[in-house]
Amino acid sequence: MILFKAGPPRAGRSGTTSSGSTTPWVPDHCPLRRALARGLRPGVLGALGTGLALHVGRSLLREVRRSRTTARSTRRMLRPPPRVDGLAVAAVQLSADRGARIGGDLYAVVATEYGVRAVIGDVRGHGIAAAPTVGAVLDGFREAVHDEPDLTGVLRRLERAMGRHLRERARAERLPAGTGHDFRTAEEFVTVLLLEILPDGQMRALNCGHPWPHLLSGARAEPIARAGPLPPLGPFPLPAGLPVVSCGRLLPGDTLVLHTDGAEDARDAGGTFFPLSEVLASVACEAAPPTPQSVLRTVLTALVRHTGGPPKDDVALLVLRNERPSSRAPSEPQGTAAHPGAADLSPTNPLQHPSS
Repeated sequence: MILFKAGPPRAGRSGTTSSGSTTPWVPDHCPLRRALARGLRPGVLGALGTGLALHVGRSLLREVRRSRTTARSTRRMLRPPPRVDGLAVAAVQLSADRGARIGGDLYAVVATEYGVRAVIGDVRGHGIAAAPTVGAVLDGFREAVHDEPDLTGVLRRLERAMGRHLRERARAERLPAGTGHDFRTAEEFVTVLLLEILPDGQMRALNCGHPWPHLLSGARAEPIARAGPLPPLGPFPLPAGLPVVSCGRLLPGDTLVLHTDGAEDARDAGGTFFPLSEVLASVACEAAPPTPQSVLRTVLTALVRHTGGPPKDDVALLVLRNERPSSRAPSEPQGTAAHPGAADLSPTNPLQHPSS
């Protein structure tokens, strides 16, 4: 234990008394000096320091436990059912943080009376730190898709959910708005793609800064649209008019691959981007019809081979295959509950676990 003396050092070099013993100097403005001047014993200071260290340690432990609880809840929310209203579903997320089971990417698929609705998004940042924002967006989506008859209403609900989350976080972190300390929340954003698939396979989408999905139909693999996206949610308010894009049809036997930019932006040692479109085109040309699970495995195998290891950014893939009969009548909504058989692939060995 280091003992502090109330006075400045005596004759000799700074920090050393005339007798040669080491005595750290305490500045005039330091609370410890004022406490010592009032006659507080060093032993009491030691006890206070120990108590402070224990308090900080307990606070950090509570924060870690809270983060892990949030991560577990978010991971359960990210598990899609294996089948949603005639669509086979498989998904996977790889976190850029070593050992993390979730990242800053999000996705969900829900059957509603308005059709099957899906979301995929990418929160700024990655790993467990992004989990609260991921949870806020997913909560808003799962509530809005059943209430809003149009995708524009769903997107505006997501914008409000994102705004509430940022305000609550600013209050929790004691960052008063308008004082120059709210720059951290101002920098937060999330890219989002909302997709609606009607019973006849017609697809409509709203895109806020996200990559367009690829449609695997016959021997072709092409983006479902090429329209310019809206800005991501967060930095700027949505415009008054929201352009819903018609994206063709997902016919029986067709496969749709939704992904985050971590898949397109992954690079090898030489800086070459991962050729996602080429890999998907090779999948579409295979003799056997691709299943959602086989698409995931092919893409992940090629991605890990390309990068030579775990990704530097979070990666999420969501695959939907239309397995409805050609003359199937619209069915009641089903498959909105989470299913434990969803893909949960480790970033260090992404092919270790089966996906559903």
